[in-house]
Amino acid sequence: MDRRVLKTRKAIMEAFVGLLEEKDFEQMTINDIADRANVNRGTIYLHYADKFDLLDQCIETYLQQLVETCLNGSPASPVTAKDALLRTFRYLEEHAAIYSTLLTKKGIPAFRSKLMTLMVQGVEDQMDACGIQRGMKMEITVQFLASAAVGLLEWWIMHSMPYPAEEMVEQLITLLELHLSLHAPVNG
Repeated sequence: MDRRVLKTRKAIMEAFVGLLEEKDFEQMTINDIADRANVNRGTIYLHYADKFDLLDQCIETYLQQLVETCLNGSPASPVTAKDALLRTFRYLEEHAAIYSTLLTKKGIPAFRSKLMTLMVQGVEDQMDACGIQRGMKMEITVQFLASAAVGLLEWWIMHSMPYPAEEMVEQLITLLELHLSLHAPVNG
């Protein structure tokens, strides 16, 4: 893609997220976005069908950046669950303004929903690699673990990240291990 196009799209998305911090999505207009991005209305319509398309592409872009930065390892050295969580928390810490806005705005639950979908996929992948204990239903376990991780991320962001990323990951890993050990068969 042409660098000018990338630069324009980035300016529009940054303007859009900045406006989301200030007003509800429903109240936002294309003119508001164009003014903030310092482009004309027509330029926005060259790149996006409407503000709903902009929202969808914004969510996809920021989730893709999160995935590429945090979850992708090389085939030679795959990313462990702990590494992926630590990268995720650190990345969110560094980009708090954007992700806080996308995650906590009541008008855009689509971001949380798509984040949950990504987390479910990650947990499924991890469960496939590690296996699941006898008596545990895969679907229930995956939903529980993904919901716990997303809920903790959301709480952490909504409370202005009161603990460092490393401490959050250590706590989350401890809680997950505790959950798994409670269901391990007792030898006796």
